[in-house]
Amino acid sequence: MSPNPGDPTHILSAYADAVHARDAEALLALYHPHVTVYDMWEHWLYDGQPQWRGMIESWFASLGDERVQVTFDDIRSTVTPELALMHAFATYTGLSATGERLRAMNNRISLTLTRSGDNWLILHEHSSAPAEFSSGKVNLHRPA
Repeated sequence: MSPNPGDPTHILSAYADAVHARDAEALLALYHPHVTVYDMWEHWLYDGQPQWRGMIESWFASLGDERVQVTFDDIRSTVTPELALMHAFATYTGLSATGERLRAMNNRISLTLTRSGDNWLILHEHSSAPAEFSSGKVNLHRPA
């Protein structure tokens, strides 16, 4: 991923850094004020930064002394002058205070980004994982 904030894929490394640091302000700075998020957990919709802030702050508070390492792979993007569309596979790895791997889960993430000056902001985020049709059980482990 490029360190250039003008490159839309920079959002992914900034996202991973903010999550690892449990820095809600840094994470929220990546989102447009009127962001719409279709998250995998509990709610169908987070409409705007204030609702998304509540989810992020609750998530970080639930971690105790743990950290989360986020990695992205198979990143694909399409960029126009005003919008960027990106999708990837994300792995969220729970780490102990000493850095020991505790658990991991995978999901799919799609982002729509809009320009804000020379930077990009997330206008829409959608995360998902496949569910077994008959049981509804969600698969959080991507096959190798």
